[in-house]
Amino acid sequence: MPEPADSGAESIVSRAALRGHPLHPMLIHFPVAALIGLVATDVAWLVSGDPFWARAGLWLAGVGAGGGWIASLLGVVDLLLVERIREKITAWCHAVIAVMMLSLASLNWAMRYREGAEQLAAWELYLSLLTAGTIGLAAYLGGRLVYEHAVGVELGHKAAIEDSTTL
Repeated sequence: MPEPADSGAESIVSRAALRGHPLHPMLIHFPVAALIGLVATDVAWLVSGDPFWARAGLWLAGVGAGGGWIASLLGVVDLLLVERIREKITAWCHAVIAVMMLSLASLNWAMRYREGAEQLAAWELYLSLLTAGTIGLAAYLGGRLVYEHAVGVELGHKAAIEDSTTL
């Protein structure tokens, strides 16, 4: 398990948390999975022409965009209310990339909804691929916040974590 770079520093506690567990990282996995799965459904639709894949893509785009905005609001709470997070350039870069990604995902869903699920064009696949790429960048930056800056991590429980991960 990698240690945070500033391991001498204290962890940065989330303000948007439930019983000490940060909500943003708990919720973001669902929209990320939906938006990554969207790429696969787009390819399946283009290869097979089966309308099921187009309808599945509409739903994945909606769940990904809507769920992403909900999870991002919780991230914004921490960004704006926790001074030590606001001081991190990585946090601002993560937020800007996430807003760009969610804007692409929302545009993708809106195009699918407006044109009808079975009218999928190449633009939607391009938007899905671009969204997936920006997800990768936002995830990398989010990982840096956790592993290098200890955002939302309780460093005092390091020994207990190491003991629980051994077989």
